[in-house]
Amino acid sequence: MKENIIQKKSYAFALSIIRLYKILTAEQKEFVLSKQLLRSGTSIGANVEEALAASSKADFINKVNISAKENRETSYCLRSLKNSGYIQDEIFNPLHSECLEMQRISSSIWLTSKTNS
Repeated sequence: MKENIIQKKSYAFALSIIRLYKILTAEQKEFVLSKQLLRSGTSIGANVEEALAASSKADFINKVNISAKENRETSYCLRSLKNSGYIQDEIFNPLHSECLEMQRISSSIWLTSKTNS
């Protein structure tokens, strides 16, 4: 089976978000933004998985679009956590870069799929 880069990246990203969530709740006692980050950050990959099992082209396009939107929300949460002092650059920078890369990939897949439908 051919490797699916967005599937692989989104799963690895979800694991990183889960680890960050555990740190934020245990050490920082931050529960509101971290919970939203957990939901949106793991939803990216969940929607990729749903897209891969889509029952139609329209369903595929919809799930990829939702994944791209979850990327944007995750980026917002990460920026909010950084700018409020909960996470530092060494945590923020690699996670946010990966989030933006997945956003570009998802948007490209969505645009290509929509154009070819």
